[in-house]
Amino acid sequence: MKYTFAIIFFCLGALNVSAQQTFTERLQQVVDSVGKIVLHQEKTITDLVNGALKSATKKKQGDDTDSIETAVTDSIMHGKIVKMNGYRIQVYFGDNSRKGRAEARAAGLRFKNYFPYHAVYVSFVSPHWLCRVGDFRTNEEAREVLRQIREMGIFREAVVVKSKINARF
Repeated sequence: MKYTFAIIFFCLGALNVSAQQTFTERLQQVVDSVGKIVLHQEKTITDLVNGALKSATKKKQGDDTDSIETAVTDSIMHGKIVKMNGYRIQVYFGDNSRKGRAEARAAGLRFKNYFPYHAVYVSFVSPHWLCRVGDFRTNEEAREVLRQIREMGIFREAVVVKSKINARF
């Protein structure tokens, strides 16, 4: 009887482990209207990427921050983050009030709905609330996204500004 419960417990544990997907498996899943990604790399690189994702997920689950700055992809998957001169797009410029703060956050969330792969930075630079988006190394990259924003008819006041960015290597 003892062994029966142990075998059932072991089998359920094995099913749970096999049901979890690694980052590279999720990346290679076929998604309708998006395309397919095929990776050709050594097993050591795959193990490194999947191991890094597991540790990042554990850190993220314990994090209770109320930040919309969380990017879709983890910085661990991209490598080291370095601060450098670059460009961001300022989509909101408000006043020094609670309403200004709420509007800046709302602008950030609205931007994330249209462009989920770009980082959003809501900050207070006395006496104004700002919402800036993206980490663009060149002015041309920032202007291309700005063109897309204007074509969609959102954030008509958006402008490209020089800023310190988070570059990933």
